[in-house]
Amino acid sequence: MRPNKKDPSPIDVEVGRRIRMRRRILGMSQTTLAEGLNVTFQQVQKYEKGKNRVGASRLQSVADCLDVPVSFFFEGVAEPRETNGEEIFGAGNDLAGFLATGEGIELNRAFSRIKDQRTRLKIIGLVKSLVGAYS
Repeated sequence: MRPNKKDPSPIDVEVGRRIRMRRRILGMSQTTLAEGLNVTFQQVQKYEKGKNRVGASRLQSVADCLDVPVSFFFEGVAEPRETNGEEIFGAGNDLAGFLATGEGIELNRAFSRIKDQRTRLKIIGLVKSLVGAYS
């Protein structure tokens, strides 16, 4: 249960974060998404921050606009336990959070433009070796 009724649910925050991440990956503005949903861009902002809960039919519309299945918004969500809500989500949050940043989007767009599979694999190896050097 949430500590304060006015605080957004951790699940609502996660769904909003994934909406924002996918919208940004597509290079879509809040206004464009809002037009597709027939709401204001301010409403999209509230969804993305988790301040307003996204109902089931609206979430289906969001999924359609963002070209993902509804399950995309819940992938990796762990079963709720008796906690204060901080531990509801799996370890994928760090990755999803990074992918929603400007750096994450820029890195993914650039990487997806590399057509040669061997080059992509070499880059992955390089990054893994760099991570090992700093851990």
